[in-house]
Amino acid sequence: MKRRALEPKLSRSKAETGLCRAMLSLDSVEAMRAFLRDLCTPAELEALIDRWSVVPLVLEGHTYRDIHERTAVSITTIGRVARCISQGEGGYRAAANACKAVRSRRSTPEARA
Repeated sequence: MKRRALEPKLSRSKAETGLCRAMLSLDSVEAMRAFLRDLCTPAELEALIDRWSVVPLVLEGHTYRDIHERTAVSITTIGRVARCISQGEGGYRAAANACKAVRSRRSTPEARA
C-alpha cells in the first residue's frame, strides 16, 4: 500500500464504498470494460484478469500445476487466489456463484424464448 504525505479528507472506507457503487451501477460488459481500462493500468488489469481466470479452476479443485498449464498464471498468483477463496472475505466465491446463476438463467428455455 502506498504511503501518503497528506491525510485524505474522504475516508478510505467511503472511497471504497464509492468505487463499489460505481462498479455496481454499470449495466453492461462493455461499460465495465471501459471503466476498468480507465481505472487500471494495463499491468493492474492483467493481474485482475489473471486472478479471475483461475477462480473457476481453483473452485473445481484442479491442481496448481494444472491451472498453471491451462492459464500460464504463476503458481504464486494461483496460491494467493486459492488462499483468498479458502480464508478470505468470500468475494471470489460470491462473484463466481453470481456468474454461474446468470449463465444458468440465460440457458433456460424461458430465457431463449
